Amino acid sequence: MNIFLRSTLAVWILLLASGSGFLLSAQNTNRQTTPPDNTRTNQRDRDKSHPTAGQQSGNSADLQLTRNIRRALTSDKSLSTYAKNIKIITQNGNVTLRGPVRSEQDKQAIESKANEVAGPGHVKSEIQIAAKANGKKTGKRTTNN
Repeated sequence: MNIFLRSTLAVWILLLASGSGFLLSAQNTNRQTTPPDNTRTNQRDRDKSHPTAGQQSGNSADLQLTRNIRRALTSDKSLSTYAKNIKIITQNGNVTLRGPVRSEQDKQAIESKANEVAGPGHVKSEIQIAAKANGKKTGKRTTNN
């Protein structure tokens, strides 16, 4: 009987081990085979006419302006978390909004709030509408002054 238990246990261990290997190999097949291509984003970020978050001014007025816009966005319950994470870059009182959002409504709401806080003519929008559910990007980029 002892031999029977040992052989049954050995069979179960083999089944579990082979099942784990099967699950691991199934997970590996779902991995992305081509790396993401963000070449255009990198080229844009090297362009000095498009400020990046690293170029945020350190003076207190610019920091306060950025903070006030961020607070206006985060307190708006109608905005998605995605929209609330937009980049806000302030240099000498001029604000650049940058990054992807999921809808035109989010884009317009963000631009409106930034204009309320910074004042008309001080906001430049580089907000893009991100990929739709079907995987296609709209590629829309607008500038509001």
